[in-house]
Amino acid sequence: MSAATRAPKRSEVPEAQRWHAESIFVTPSAWEAAFELAQERLTEAEAYKGTLTSPEGLAAWFTYEESLWADLGKLMVYASMDYSCDTQDQDKSARYDRARGLLSAARSSTAFAEPELLTVGADTLREWATSPPLNIYAHYFERLLRRAAHTRSAEVETLLGALGNPFGTATSAHGVLANTDLEFPHAVDAGGTEHDLTQSTVRDLLGSPDRTLRESAYRSYADAHLSVQNTVATTLSAGIKQNVFMARARNYPSALAAALEPEGIPESVFYTLLETFEANLPTWHRYWRARKKLLGVETLQPHDILAPLSANPPVVTFEKSVAWLGEALAPLGREYTDALTQGSLFGRWVDRAPNVGKRMGAFSTGVQGTSPFIMMSWSSDVFGMSTLAHELGHSLHSYLTWQNQPSVYSHYSLFVAEVASNFNQAVLRDHLFRTQAQGDRDLELALVEEAMANFYRYFFVMPTLARFELEIHERTWRGDALSAPSLNALMADLFAEGYGSELEFDHDQLGITWAQFHTHLYSRFYVYQYATGISGAHALARPILDGDTEAAARYMEFLKAGGSLDPLDALKRAGVDLMKPEPVEETFAVLDKLVGRLEALAG
Repeated sequence: MSAATRAPKRSEVPEAQRWHAESIFVTPSAWEAAFELAQERLTEAEAYKGTLTSPEGLAAWFTYEESLWADLGKLMVYASMDYSCDTQDQDKSARYDRARGLLSAARSSTAFAEPELLTVGADTLREWATSPPLNIYAHYFERLLRRAAHTRSAEVETLLGALGNPFGTATSAHGVLANTDLEFPHAVDAGGTEHDLTQSTVRDLLGSPDRTLRESAYRSYADAHLSVQNTVATTLSAGIKQNVFMARARNYPSALAAALEPEGIPESVFYTLLETFEANLPTWHRYWRARKKLLGVETLQPHDILAPLSANPPVVTFEKSVAWLGEALAPLGREYTDALTQGSLFGRWVDRAPNVGKRMGAFSTGVQGTSPFIMMSWSSDVFGMSTLAHELGHSLHSYLTWQNQPSVYSHYSLFVAEVASNFNQAVLRDHLFRTQAQGDRDLELALVEEAMANFYRYFFVMPTLARFELEIHERTWRGDALSAPSLNALMADLFAEGYGSELEFDHDQLGITWAQFHTHLYSRFYVYQYATGISGAHALARPILDGDTEAAARYMEFLKAGGSLDPLDALKRAGVDLMKPEPVEETFAVLDKLVGRLEALAG
C-alpha cells in the first residue's frame, strides 16, 4: 500500500492563509489581560439594578452594557476562531471554554434588565424613544414588548441566563467528539494510496474523480460516526430537551414557536417551506437520474453525489475567485467590492488552508470592532470559489451593518443572514455563465455542478434536516425518548423520500447523517433558514441581474440595516416577501432549469 498523503499541521500553515488574529489581540497574553478586565467589569452590573426606571438611568445602563458586550464579543471571536482552526490544541480549547463561561455569566448578570424595563410600561418606553439619547432604541423597545408575555421575573431570568454555559455542554461535547476525539480511518484510492480523512479534507475526498476513494471516504466517515452513535444521540437528546425546557419556561406552545415568534416570523413560513419542498421532490428525482447518466454508473450511491461530472474540471485559484466575485458584484458599487477585495487579498479575513485539527465546514464570524473573519478549507475549484462567495456574503453583510448601525442593531437575524450569503453565489454563477462559460463545456458543466451542489445542501439536505428537527422536537415535547436507532431510522426514511428510487444506500450509513451536523441541530430551528435564504437570495438577485439599479440600491440598504428592522420587514423593503410561497416556488423553478441544463449536457 502506498504512503498516505498527509494534511499539514496548523503550525505549517503559511501566515498569509491564516486569519489575522493579531488584529484583535496581539498575543494570547493580551487576550488573558482583556479576559481578566472583562471579569472585573462584569461585577459592575449589580450597581445598575433598580436604576432603569428613568431615561438617564437607562441611558447609563445601555452605555455600560454595550461596552461590556463589545469586549466580550472580541474575547469570544478570538477564542472560537483559534479553537476552530486547531481543535487539538488544549490551550486553545481551554480559552474557548472560558470565553463561553464568561458569556454565560454575563447573560446571567445582565438578565435583570429586561424584566425591570418591562415594569416601566409600554407607553413610557415609547415616550422615551421619541427623543435622544433613547430614540435609537425604539425598535429594540418594540421587540422587547413583543416578548413581554414570555419574559419572566428578574430572578427567573437571571437563573435562565446562567443556564447558557451548562446548556452549551451538549453541543460542545458533540463538537469535541467530532473534531478532536473521533478518529477516521484513512481513505484509500484505487491505487492503494492512503489519504488522511479529517473534518477539513472530507469534502475534497468525496469530490474526488476516483470512485474507490470516494466510497472509502464516505464509508469511513459514516462508520466512524456510527461507532459513537449512542453517545451523540445522548448529546443531541440533551440539546433538544434543553430547547423544550426553555420554550416551556417562557410559556411558548412549542419549541418551534419559541424560535420563530421573537423574530416576528409566523410558523406558516416554516410549514409552507416544507410543503413546497415535499411537492417538488420529483425535480430532485430527475436530477439523480441525470447525474447517474453523466457519471456512467449503473447505480447511484451516496458517495456519487459530489463526484465531479467533468473529466477536466477547471482549476480556480483563490485570487481568481476574488477577481470574479468583484466583477459579478459590481452592480452593488465600489463600497461593496472594494471591501471584499481588500479584506480577502490583503486584510487576512480568510483562514483558508486545510490542516489537521481544523473543524469541518465554513463560517463567518466577528463582532462590531473587529474585521469579519472566515474559516474554510480552500480547494482550487468552483466549489472552493462558491464557499468563499457564500461566506463573503455573510462577512460583507456584517461589515456593512457594523459600519452603519449602532451596537444595539449590530446583530442581524439568521433568517436574513442566509439571504446575503446565497445572493453572492447566485450572482457569481450568473456572471460566469454569461462571461466565461460560453463555448467552454468543462466550465459550464462545473458551474452547473456547483449550482446543484449548493442547491443540494441548501434546498435538499437542509429542508430534510428541518423536517427531522421538527419531528424530534415534537417527540421530545410529548415525552418520547430519542435513541440512536430511532434517529437513524427517521433520518434514513426522510432521505429515502428525497432520493426516491434513484439512489441505493446503506440504511445505517445514510441514517447517521444527523450526527455529522454537530452545530446546526443544536441551533434551534436554524436549518430551515438556509432554504428560505436561498429563495430570498434568488428573488432579490433577479432584478439586479436584469440591470435594475434601484433594486441594487435597495439591496445595499438591506445589508446596512442589520438588526434595525424585523427580518421579514427588511426583506420586504429589499423587494421580496417570504410570507408568501412564491419565492420558494420561483427558486424551485430555477432548480428545474438547472436540472434541464444538466439533462441537455448529458445528451
